[in-house]
Amino acid sequence: MTARTASWLPLSPGERSVAIEVLVHGPLSRTDLAHRLNLSAGSLTRLTKPLIESGLLVEVAEAGAPAEVRQGRPSQPLDVVAGSRSFLGFKITADMVYGVVTTLRSDIVARHDRPLTRHEPAEVVALLGEMTEELTRAHPGIAGIGIGVGGFVRDRAVVGESVFLGWRDVPLAALTEERTGLPVVVENDVAALVEAETWFGAGRDLDRFAVLTIGAGLGYGLVLGGRRVPCAEEDRGFGRHWIVNPHGPLTPDGERGSAVSLLTIPSIRYQVQAATGRTWTYEEILARAAEGEPLPARVVEEAARALGTLVAQIANFAMPQKILLAGEGVGLMEVAGVTVEETVRSHRHPLAAPVDLETKVSDFHDWARGAAVLAIQVLVLGAGRGELTDGG
Repeated sequence: MTARTASWLPLSPGERSVAIEVLVHGPLSRTDLAHRLNLSAGSLTRLTKPLIESGLLVEVAEAGAPAEVRQGRPSQPLDVVAGSRSFLGFKITADMVYGVVTTLRSDIVARHDRPLTRHEPAEVVALLGEMTEELTRAHPGIAGIGIGVGGFVRDRAVVGESVFLGWRDVPLAALTEERTGLPVVVENDVAALVEAETWFGAGRDLDRFAVLTIGAGLGYGLVLGGRRVPCAEEDRGFGRHWIVNPHGPLTPDGERGSAVSLLTIPSIRYQVQAATGRTWTYEEILARAAEGEPLPARVVEEAARALGTLVAQIANFAMPQKILLAGEGVGLMEVAGVTVEETVRSHRHPLAAPVDLETKVSDFHDWARGAAVLAIQVLVLGAGRGELTDGG
């Protein structure tokens, strides 16, 4: 096996376009692939030959359909070998590190979590190293690592600021590479989730797509023209100054009536505790609201109206084809989804098309999967920072 076969790199821009198209949309016939990329048959043959020789692409049988015929011989669809490489994805929270192993198409094949008791960079990197060793023993041939962090990340390498970890200017990628010997990419966790949903999830094949996450905080990502729109303010307090109800509650973490003060799990728990003196989990608050207990029901109803207002504003200004609602706080939709939908309609033009709002019940392993997708994009296909959603 040549060095190129082992790593599939470097890919030329044309080869990368072909590889991404097949990875995201395959299996594809050569005719479909040439049409999608506006390539001649000769150009496509030139670009696919090294990809097939390296083992990144293979010809596969198309079940239930006759083989395509070109120049007197069959031409089978092209696909990637999803299980030919594995990737690690880590999601770091304040008290846990969630890890997954995925295939080349981001299917999760293993999960492994460890408590995070200390936040010093050296301690976190040591834990990531231990988890990598455990996962690679069971899944040899790991091609790279992706790490998702709630915070501001520069150049997919340095955690510029992470409030919950107390970090500033931590070169997490370099430190983890030194510890594990594997290439590493680091990104804001919401950005990673948006990339994963754009390539392999709810946003695939959409030109305009938005992701809104609710949980310990709020996250927002926008895809235009099939590409995620990067933002300098990424995870520097999204929603804290987005006022959805100027007469709403004031909490320690948000302006009065802001999306943060109304929608995040800590804010909802804070409101209920301040009014009742009781400390309930988010799930308990939702359950009591569903049973009609007045105070929890009022707080949840206000949160639902805030969510509906926020969704309508995103739809009005960004005009996405779909909005994906994700995060550990989406249980709100089960209890007060009707209020959310009614509020969305009330803040939209009467003749506006209905908002395609998709709710994804997810856990932290989905966030870790998003980080693994970054490893797939950057480390395997060699996509640059401005090219990450070429296959969208």
